Amino acid sequence: MTSLFPADSSDILPFDGRAQLFPQFFDTSTAQEHFNGLISEVPWEEHHLILFGKKVPEPRRSAWIADNDIHYVYSGVERVAHSWTPSLTSIREAITRETGHPFNSVLANLYRDGNDAMGWHSDDEPCNGPEPVIASVSFGAERRFDFRHRISKEKAAVVLPHGSLLLMSGQSQHCWQHSIARSKKVTSPRINLTFRFVTSST
Repeated sequence: MTSLFPADSSDILPFDGRAQLFPQFFDTSTAQEHFNGLISEVPWEEHHLILFGKKVPEPRRSAWIADNDIHYVYSGVERVAHSWTPSLTSIREAITRETGHPFNSVLANLYRDGNDAMGWHSDDEPCNGPEPVIASVSFGAERRFDFRHRISKEKAAVVLPHGSLLLMSGQSQHCWQHSIARSKKVTSPRINLTFRFVTSST
C-alpha cells in the first residue's frame, strides 16, 4: 500500500500486514472539537452480542454509520445504518484526503471508562474485501491496543493517543487479532471510529 502520510508514523506489526500509528493526526484542539461533537451527534446504542451461544450485553456503546443504507452483521447481530453526522463527515474527509483511500462506513464505539472493553477479534468479514484498509481514529482517554498473531501467538501493543490514527492494511486482519483490555486506571471516556469500505451489505 502506498501511504500519502508524512513520516511521523511508526509500524506496529513486525510481519503479515501493516499497522501504522499516526499519533497526532488531529491536533489537540481539533481532536477535542471532534470528541465533543461525536458525543452529542452519534446515536449511541446499547447492543447485545451472541457469544458461545448466549446473548450478552456489549461492554460499550456503539453505532453503525454508512452510505446507501449499508447494513452490517457483527457477532451475530445486524447493525442498521445511521446517517452521517457533521463531525463524522469532517473526519472521514480528512482521512480520505490524506490517505487516498475511500471509506463508505464507520463503526463508532464509545468506551465510557476502563470497564468497557473489546475482546479479541479481526475485521475480516468478507464484505470488507480480501485485504481491507481499516482507519481507526481515537479521541479521549488513551487506551492500550493489543495485537495477537493467529498462528505464532506473538503479541504487539500500542497506546492510542487522543487524536491519533491507526491505519491497518494488507494481511493484518487475516493474520492478527486485536483487542482493548479493561483497565481500572482509566476513568474517562474514549471514542473510537473504525472507517472501512464495505463492498456490499452483509
